[in-house]
Amino acid sequence: MSRFVVRFMKDVLGENGREAEVCQSSLEIDAENEGHAKELAKKKFCETEALRDWSLHADRIHVKAADFPS
Repeated sequence: MSRFVVRFMKDVLGENGREAEVCQSSLEIDAENEGHAKELAKKKFCETEALRDWSLHADRIHVKAADFPS
């Protein structure tokens, strides 16, 4: 198993009228691959936020392998 950092990102308008990307949530997930990590994170995000669908609070998902110092 590998560890992944999964971030749920949302585009919002700032006070200056410019669009900004905001991280709604960041999770560390142990999974076999990026696709599996994404699916597990979606479920956990929905449970945590009491949502039926993750896309109600985020526009996209970024998945990245966790970097550990050697």
